[in-house]
Amino acid sequence: MTRKERFQATIDYFSVTRPEAETELVFASTYQLLAAVILSAQCTDKRVNMTTPALFAQYPDVESLSKAEYDDVFAIIKSISFPGNKSRHLIGMAKLVMEKFGGEIPMTVDELVQLPGVGRKTANVITSVIDKQPNMAVDTHVFRVSARIGLTVGAKTPLQTELQLIKYIPTELVHKFHHWLILHGRYICVARTPRCNECGLKPVCKYYHSVVKAKD
Repeated sequence: MTRKERFQATIDYFSVTRPEAETELVFASTYQLLAAVILSAQCTDKRVNMTTPALFAQYPDVESLSKAEYDDVFAIIKSISFPGNKSRHLIGMAKLVMEKFGGEIPMTVDELVQLPGVGRKTANVITSVIDKQPNMAVDTHVFRVSARIGLTVGAKTPLQTELQLIKYIPTELVHKFHHWLILHGRYICVARTPRCNECGLKPVCKYYHSVVKAKD
């Protein structure tokens, strides 16, 4: 099977099983999504969703967050991983948006990565979710699942994974493909003991044939 055929089989599978795949973070605006994604680094979406209602009630927009005190933000998000750094990132992000971007969240990767707490992965999430831009965010799930299936070959970094994936994914599906891989990695192709018996991608999965099936 060629890599192109493997991609097509993956697209066909997810188009049927997860046609409406989207982020599990709860948000009502670009500002809220950006704050949630910053908080989600090395933290579960479930925990973030439990925390953000209080944050957004206190700071409903980027302007109010830009005027926040560190201790006040920390008190709200203290149950999140690395609350100290993330408190500084949230306030710093808001201040820079106000000072450099006129209070509007920028919508290009190059501009977004200038904000505190925003790396390439976060910038790709924001632009793909909000604007449907063909940007592939690579987190641990995407990195692991794409390698196991065989969609990427020899990729050592998130950027290498990103570049290999977007080479084969139709432009109009890139923003959705990101969620397909994340959700598959979160619920089926988990890190320690992948649930291969529940996976419909077994026929095209390199990991299944080379590791799991080989043990039988």
